[in-house]
Amino acid sequence: MKELVFCLEEESAQAMLEELLPRLLPLGDIVFRYITFQGKQDLEKQLPRKLRGYQNPLAKFVVVRDQDSHPDCKVVKARLVDICSQAGKPNAMVRIACRELESFYLADLAAVEQGLAIAGLAHLQAKMKYRSPDYLGSPSRELFMLTRGQYQKVGGSRAIGAYLDLDNSRSDSFRNLVAGIRKLAG
Repeated sequence: MKELVFCLEEESAQAMLEELLPRLLPLGDIVFRYITFQGKQDLEKQLPRKLRGYQNPLAKFVVVRDQDSHPDCKVVKARLVDICSQAGKPNAMVRIACRELESFYLADLAAVEQGLAIAGLAHLQAKMKYRSPDYLGSPSRELFMLTRGQYQKVGGSRAIGAYLDLDNSRSDSFRNLVAGIRKLAG
């Protein structure tokens, strides 16, 4: 049985993936495991030990982290790829959420509308800033304001994750995450 192990910066990413993955990949064929860290510094510090200590030699790893305020997501990704290689997992897939995980949600306002039961959000998708939300400075703050405070990181991620369009291409980082998971599972 295949095993995908997700090494995640925060609990909200796990909440989103728990809803998204069963729709993305057939249940029963793959076991999903989650290793959740307490932020990006904890992830980078503890990741080598977690990777080295993982017992299943057939497990495939996916590392997901926000770019946050770092000016270059490629530098962040390269550092994580290097950490994985040094820990003996050179084939681990690293994906960076451009700026924040919430950019995935802003790229799919219909999912936000459904998940949080807030009418009238989907029509805002045509606005320039929601067509390519990976470039927003603070997607979490934008989403909080857009939902008038109803979005909360973990609960909101779980609710919205259940409705995210798997083929949505408005967020390059979301599209790359979905494509990468499909490729690893294939």
